[in-house]
This record gives sequence, structure tokens and C-alpha cells, in this order.
Amino acid sequence: MIFEGLPTTPRAEELLDKAFSRASRAGRAKDGREAQESMLRTSGNILSDNLENVVTAWPDFEYDVSPFYYELADAIVDVDELRQALSEVMWASRQIEDIRDEYTSKVRKTDVDTARKHRKQAFARMADIMDQIEDELRTIGDARDALRDLPDIRTDEPAIVVAGYPNVGKSSFVNMVTRASNEIAEYPFTTRGIQIGHFERDHIRYQIIDTPGLLDRPLEDRNDIELQAVSALEHLGDCVLFMLDASGNCGYPVDVQLELLDELDDLFGEDVEILTVCNKSDQSTDVEADYYMSVAENENVDEVLDAAVRAVDYEPELPSRGEQD
Repeated sequence: MIFEGLPTTPRAEELLDKAFSRASRAGRAKDGREAQESMLRTSGNILSDNLENVVTAWPDFEYDVSPFYYELADAIVDVDELRQALSEVMWASRQIEDIRDEYTSKVRKTDVDTARKHRKQAFARMADIMDQIEDELRTIGDARDALRDLPDIRTDEPAIVVAGYPNVGKSSFVNMVTRASNEIAEYPFTTRGIQIGHFERDHIRYQIIDTPGLLDRPLEDRNDIELQAVSALEHLGDCVLFMLDASGNCGYPVDVQLELLDELDDLFGEDVEILTVCNKSDQSTDVEADYYMSVAENENVDEVLDAAVRAVDYEPELPSRGEQD
């Protein structure tokens, strides 16, 4: 997953302690101006390098993060604020490099006592820079902690999203078509984990995703974070299976279920095909739908899955001639 390998973000005070203690050891190994220069370069290098590493460990949100994960991250941490914090930390890295180079030049041109004063002035300016980005480092660290455990959904694999009110048979369908070889993806904005399963057709692996807590009630009933998470799913689904229960045993009238279908039709738009599936057809078929099935009786389940695969219409990219050579 794109955020999984992010390293722990150091705090400003922690980095300063590390830089100045290493500088002190470096200074003891030399004499005179060389000791002051060694201390200066050691502290500057440690601070600037560590700050730069904080920034470069993150993917570029504009180019490297898929729209799905961008929306998902933004729902959790506010991506604009995070990007601004990363920009400030990179600025700090460059500023400390400039201070290191400026005072290194000064130290080389003066006596030992003045060199010591220059080194102390440089340390003070470096510490001031670190104080200025204390909040930004905390923002980055909090974002890393919030995003690193997001479940791995392969945005380069075709995905079928299963939607509909609770108790219409979504989880049972996912369990059956994936032979229960699925995992529960925990998100911070859902009370129940999103269920992700996989199956293969013609040597192509498909993801099938059940979304309890997201696509199972009217949009007006959601908070802002849930709405943005739903928006993220727009970028993920290549096809939506909307499950209906005409029997009413799910606890929701058919007209209410159809209202949610209309909302999702507007949400996903024309680019994503939504197939309506009346489950529990052994109990009732009293609703207009594209397909009728009964997971409990294992009737037409494969037909529905085949229809979803056709709707996805996924064609893997073939290597070019140059790549084959």
C-alpha cells in the first residue's frame, strides 16, 4: 500500500538533540577551527538530511497517488494541510543547508574564539528554524500514523463494488463468489470493516468490495468524512452491483431501497455501470431489476458475477514490442 512504508516522523526537539550531541562528539575529535567547522557541518548535515528524508519518504500526491487514495487520505487527514507541512519542512531543510554553508565559510576565515562564536550563532539559527516547523513535523507524524494502516486495495486491478441496504445479502454474495477467501479492511470512519474479496476470470484477478457503513444508507445521513470516503469509491469502482431485497425481510421497504439506488446512480455517473440485482428471488421478485438471484439457494449467482465481469470490460495492458525485447 502506498502509505505503508512511511517511517516514523521525528519531533523537532528530538532532531536537535541528535544533531547537537553528534556535533559535540565530532568536535572532540578535532582541534581549533577544525573542531568548530566539524561541529557545524555535522549538525547541519544531520538536520537538513533528516528533514529532507521526512519529505521524500512521502509519495507525490499530484503524480504518485491514485484518485481513490487521494480522496481517502483527504477524508482522514486533510491533504492540503499535509502538503503545506511537507513544503515547510523542505524549506527548513534548505534553510539549514544555507546556514551551514554560510557559517562554515565564516569559521574558516577567522581565529578560534571568533569561530566558536560563529558556530554558536549558527546553532541558534538552526534551532530557531526547527522551532518554526515544530507544528509541521507533528502534523506530518500524525498523518503518517493515520494513513500507514490503510488497507491495501489494488487500484490497478478491476474492482466491483457491492452496494445496497443492510441485510439484503451483500456479504453472503461476496463470501460465496470468493469462496470466503477475503479480508476485512479496517477504515477509521467505518464501524464495520470493508470486506474485500478476489476471484479470477480468464487469468485476470478481480476485486469485489462490500462497503458496510458507506453505500448502505442515504447520503444525507452521513458525516463529512463518510461523504468523502464515498467520493473515493467513485474512483475505485469499475462496476457497481446494487442489491435489492423485494421480500422486505431486510427491514427496508423497496421504495426506500430504490431511492438509495437513484442516489448512487447520480454519484457514480455514466462512467460506471450499475447493475440492479434482486436477491432472495426465492422469496420475492416483485421489483424491476437487471438480474434475479438467490444466494441462499445458489441460483443465478454465477450469472450475476459474469454480468459484472462483462460490465467491467477490463482488458489488461499488453507489453509493447520494446518491452518484450
